[in-house]
Order: sequence, then C-alpha cells, then structure tokens
Amino acid sequence: MTQHIMVIDDVSGIRLLLRDCLKAAGYGVCLAANGQEGLQLFHAQPADLVITDIFMPERDGLEVIRELRQRHPTLPIIAISGEARVPTQTMLPVAKALGANQVMVKPFRMRDLIANVKALLPPLAA
Repeated sequence: MTQHIMVIDDVSGIRLLLRDCLKAAGYGVCLAANGQEGLQLFHAQPADLVITDIFMPERDGLEVIRELRQRHPTLPIIAISGEARVPTQTMLPVAKALGANQVMVKPFRMRDLIANVKALLPPLAA
C-alpha cells in the first residue's frame, strides 16, 4: 500500500518538482493549485500527509492548516514558504502555532523534504 501526499502550491513548477521528488521516493502524490482546491480535494480523497505553501490565492496555507487541524487532528502537515513580499520568518512560526508539524523555508533540499516526510509518516508494514 502506497502512502499518499498532497502538495498544495500555487506555483506549478514547485508542484511538479515536489511531485517528481516524492514519486521517486515511492509516494503517491496529488496536487492542488491553491488552498481552496486543496481542501476540496482532501475532503474527496484524503491524503496521509499534506505539504502546503503559505502564500496562495483562494485560501492561504494558514487557513488550510487551521481547517485540516480542526477536522483531522493527527494529520501530518508540512508548511513551506519562501515568499519575498512578507517575511517568511514571521509566517512559518504562525503556521507551526496553528498546527503544522514541520516548517521549511524555500528553497530547500529535496533530501531534507524527504527526511521530514519520512519522520512524520510511519513506515509501512512489509
């Protein structure tokens, strides 16, 4: 059984890069282009872990984290951000306070992302 990860990011290049990296590591991946789409997709097809950007149109990552945490208290969530307009350093701690298990500043190394995913997801039984 494959573990499934949802990636929510409004930048298509980042979504595709994360998808390729996660698939290469053996995970199933579904993608959403904004927070509203991500929440709708999650409710239709829940994932084992969510990676969400913070700054997005149509519901930002903080709203996504808040709603997912309320409905799914044990769901692992990784918040990512590298937005230049608003200091990332101020928003990632807010994401953590709202319930993100892990926060990462873009750009990050893919091996660090995979390490965080593995730390948050229990290994599958063989």
